[in-house]
Amino acid sequence: MAETTGTAETQELAAEAGGEEGVRRRDFINIAAISAGGVGGLTVLYPLVSQMAPSKDVLAESTTELDISSVEPGQAIKAIFRKQPVFVRNLTPDEIAEANATPVGDLRDQESLADRTKEGRENILVTMGVCTHLGCVPLGAAEGENKGEYNGYFCPCHGSHYDTAGRIRKGPAPTNLVVPEYEFASDTVIRIG
Repeated sequence: MAETTGTAETQELAAEAGGEEGVRRRDFINIAAISAGGVGGLTVLYPLVSQMAPSKDVLAESTTELDISSVEPGQAIKAIFRKQPVFVRNLTPDEIAEANATPVGDLRDQESLADRTKEGRENILVTMGVCTHLGCVPLGAAEGENKGEYNGYFCPCHGSHYDTAGRIRKGPAPTNLVVPEYEFASDTVIRIG
């Protein structure tokens, strides 16, 4: 009978050992199934998320660098940023004085020249070359163009006049010419965007 008891104990131990092995296999199968589901989910989601990233041509247009070393005081250049014109003007000391002499409270869209330029670089004005009325391109950036009554920019479509700081002074435009986000990459290079 002692042998029977020993055999019964051995069988119980074997059953317990087999049960532990079954739990281990079950755990492995669960982990493998969850891992396969996760990899499958990522495989499906990656193309959906990556299609929302901007294309290479959009990324290429996201910033524009301009060399302004050749722009003399009183001159302006036109460039393209995100398929729209940009005006970069090197203001003369007289133009800066004229812009600063205008009381900000008298303006429709109240901004000072300092608000529209970078500190220490008040002579460089960067604005989008798009009238804020209906989107025409104002004159005044090129040599010999009509600069309007305030010696800045003039929109020939509906007669908006901007001063030397690109601020609306007369006409239907509701706001000043937009100043895009920009920074000086060096003393002579501006990075717009």
